[in-house]
Amino acid sequence: MRALIVIDIQNDFCPGGALAVTGGDAIVAQVNDMMAQFDAVVLTQDWHPAGHSSFASSHPGKAPFGTTEMPYGTQVLWPDHCVIGTGGAAFHPALNGDRADLVLRKGFRPGIDSYSAFFENDRKTPTGLEGYLRTRGIEDLTLVGLATDFCVNYSAVDAATLGFRVTVAQEACRAIDMDGSLSAALDGMRAAGVTLA
Repeated sequence: MRALIVIDIQNDFCPGGALAVTGGDAIVAQVNDMMAQFDAVVLTQDWHPAGHSSFASSHPGKAPFGTTEMPYGTQVLWPDHCVIGTGGAAFHPALNGDRADLVLRKGFRPGIDSYSAFFENDRKTPTGLEGYLRTRGIEDLTLVGLATDFCVNYSAVDAATLGFRVTVAQEACRAIDMDGSLSAALDGMRAAGVTLA
């Protein structure tokens, strides 16, 4: 059984959004076309309460794209984005959400960010996605979406570490590429056994 894991194709990560990824909307049609090839489709959705600890605005004197130390390690500080109930948190309007078997929301705990579809950023707190996939007998995952070097990367490495067969379809992803983050992410995914297609 094969699943397509569609990572965070939301308005705030597309051009015009609060944390826009260059060309983020350009992958939507391709992702929609890919959905029919899989037994299951999972959409992940960044889903932050207002005032989330990963927002630079929650740390006086700190600017977006700086870092701070959290109990679980170094955290990049982001512009406010994907706030629960806002248009920015909604899926891109052209994304075929009706094809989703599961919508997994992450990052909703105020004190901890969640890049991966499998674990919060403490690397311990599970989202429940692994259990869902195992229960359905799904062993083969293809990941697409935003952004290659953050949420796609973390999700792919975690999936491989958990024993899934993992492919990242690079043409259906877009990256932030902040200070060499894309190159480092690609190296890390290869090292974890992820197939980069």
